[in-house]
Amino acid sequence: MPAPVAFLRQGPSKSDGPGLSAESVLSALPSATLVVDQAKAIRYANSAAEQLFQSSAPMLTGEPLAAILPPNGPLLALVEQAAAEDTPMSAYGVVLDTPKTGVRTMSVHVAPIIDTPGWLVISLQEQTRAIKIGQQLEHRNSARSMTAMSALLAHEVKNPLSGIRGAAQLLGQSAAEEDRKLTQLICDEADRIVALVNRMEVFSDDRPLERAPVNIHAVLERVRRIAENGFAASIKFIERYDPSLPSVNGNHDQLVQVILNLVKNAAEAAPAKGGEIVLSTSFQPGVRVAVSGSQGRIQLPLVVSVQDNGPGIPEDLRPYLFDPFVTTKPKGGGLGLALVAKIVSDHGGIIEFESARSRTIFKIMLPIVTGEA
Repeated sequence: MPAPVAFLRQGPSKSDGPGLSAESVLSALPSATLVVDQAKAIRYANSAAEQLFQSSAPMLTGEPLAAILPPNGPLLALVEQAAAEDTPMSAYGVVLDTPKTGVRTMSVHVAPIIDTPGWLVISLQEQTRAIKIGQQLEHRNSARSMTAMSALLAHEVKNPLSGIRGAAQLLGQSAAEEDRKLTQLICDEADRIVALVNRMEVFSDDRPLERAPVNIHAVLERVRRIAENGFAASIKFIERYDPSLPSVNGNHDQLVQVILNLVKNAAEAAPAKGGEIVLSTSFQPGVRVAVSGSQGRIQLPLVVSVQDNGPGIPEDLRPYLFDPFVTTKPKGGGLGLALVAKIVSDHGGIIEFESARSRTIFKIMLPIVTGEA
């Protein structure tokens, strides 16, 4: 196994803080950082690289770079080009797909080490999280559009519909038997439109959210009982809970509605025979989002996941899944996930999903109760 990189072991200079070294600085970086020699063997890996490739630094040290990266992939090609031209190279939106990392979208920077010819520093920064955070803004914009639309419909559509329905009822009283079928049709269609408007009115509810400490496992248990005794009676539920999680700073009833919508979708997507839904919770520090209207950021460490073993979400629908009126169900209205996105956004949280063949996972990241809350 190659010897450790000497220049990473150098002690602090006079201008450095106490105990500060190049290795401690690299270990603290959030980007996965690798150092490779002339033979493209790994000579150093920081903590972020250990997490990305799910291997310890001693296990990675000495391994050829090709052993952890996809062969003939764009990342290896970028490293080879930087080595051949002896110049820094960068690429954005590079897809890294390995059994240990999963599918991730990365920003890659490769730079030669001037003092050590042939050696390279490789920095890998995940873009996937930033892309998903950007999608949350789109989901919130969709919810705001629904708010304006529902307010417009409530004022400009429901009132005229009431007049149309009343007029149809009056005509029906003096109409012939055959004509009464037509007046009843008018009433039925008016009622159907009013029912749709009523469903959309929930998006225009801009009252402050009533928050309290909520045990997320109590929410999940309530939803599971509802599902097992109703629409998911034939589905197998698997629970993977972290019992040490703190309470969520949220609204109990709205969180029940969110989880219930996701579980109902999962039950409808799961196969009739052998259908499974996995409910899980975990603690994931490090995710922070900006608070609208302020300079502050809140942490979203509590993760709730709803996973099914259905066929997955069609590729063409994934960018628009949280938009209103987008649905894969023949009789669906397409408002369920839009409402979920709005409620999660109202809680200051994030919802995202991953979908592949035989697996779809919806993940909700929520704030927890703190001393300030």
